[in-house]
Amino acid sequence: MMESGPMTGPVPTDGTAGEPPRSADLSGVPAKPNPTGEIGGTFWRRFVFRRPLAALILQRLGLSVGLLFAVSLMIFGGIEALPGDFATTYLGQSATPQAVENIRKDLGLDRPWSERYLNWLGGAVQGDFGTSWASKNSVSEQIGNRLGNSLFLAFFAALISVPLAVGLGMLAVQFRNRMPDKIINVISLAAISLPEFFIGYLLIMFFAVQWGVATFPATVYASMSFTERLSAIALPVATLVLVVLAHMMRMTRAAILNVMSSAYVETAELKGLSTFRIIARHAAPNAVAPVINVIALNLAYLVVGVVVVEVVFVYPGMGQYMVDAVTVRDMPVVQACGLIFAAFYIFLNMAADILAILANPRLRHPR
Repeated sequence: MMESGPMTGPVPTDGTAGEPPRSADLSGVPAKPNPTGEIGGTFWRRFVFRRPLAALILQRLGLSVGLLFAVSLMIFGGIEALPGDFATTYLGQSATPQAVENIRKDLGLDRPWSERYLNWLGGAVQGDFGTSWASKNSVSEQIGNRLGNSLFLAFFAALISVPLAVGLGMLAVQFRNRMPDKIINVISLAAISLPEFFIGYLLIMFFAVQWGVATFPATVYASMSFTERLSAIALPVATLVLVVLAHMMRMTRAAILNVMSSAYVETAELKGLSTFRIIARHAAPNAVAPVINVIALNLAYLVVGVVVVEVVFVYPGMGQYMVDAVTVRDMPVVQACGLIFAAFYIFLNMAADILAILANPRLRHPR
């Protein structure tokens, strides 16, 4: 029963006046009893409301893991659908059907593909990619050695290309529509237009063959010193830098130019600040999100896209290892290399998304 109090509207008369509701959601409306199936959804909505940044990061992480699982299925299924058979390739055309059947049984190829996929995925999660069909060695051990070489190559290429690309992009903005900007644009367009194998062969012809100032092939091994390794990877690093530098530089230039038209930049110009100071202290920090994205994509390329460069320079990395495995149809090696390349690409993009969120106040503090 309800009674009207003076100047206050209806008030309860059942003994609960002045008591707060027993349960209320975040909007202040009394919460209804949740069925058991809605407990998880209610918890997630409250978590999103209270920790929006952590929720966005968890969403990106969950999507990345799900995408990696889907890619693993595509890799395994795609390799299964390829024509031909390892047993026939290994034994030759003159192999008897019984010998081929024995090899297939020894390798487990007579089992259903779904069973083999689950066994392979379970081992991959634990870091065990099985045994190479061709060399009979552990795939994980071989990948450990090759992956270290590829990361060594990619690290020094990134160490040179990223600061150089950001610096050239800022320089192009400072001298936009003038001679330095035009020279940088012409060189970057030329670098983008040339494929990496062509750039690699040009560098080999001039620096290794004609002038003899660089090492070819780019062979590295465990007993080499650090300086010898740097000398060996000089040409592959130069090729990768030229390939990724132009794209990062042009995107940096475009992102900063987009910010330069903002009102606060015009205010800084009216205050008499120098162009370089405006770019470095006001424009560049606010253009960091798209720059981070393009840098992450190119870093992923430095790890995933080195296959051609490693083949050209005969560099003992993951790309060369995968190409050698493809030629002999060594499927465990191909599957492992494909999954590792996909993992690097997916999680570098996830890192770029997270860094872009952290760099953008509107995403860090959504309404």
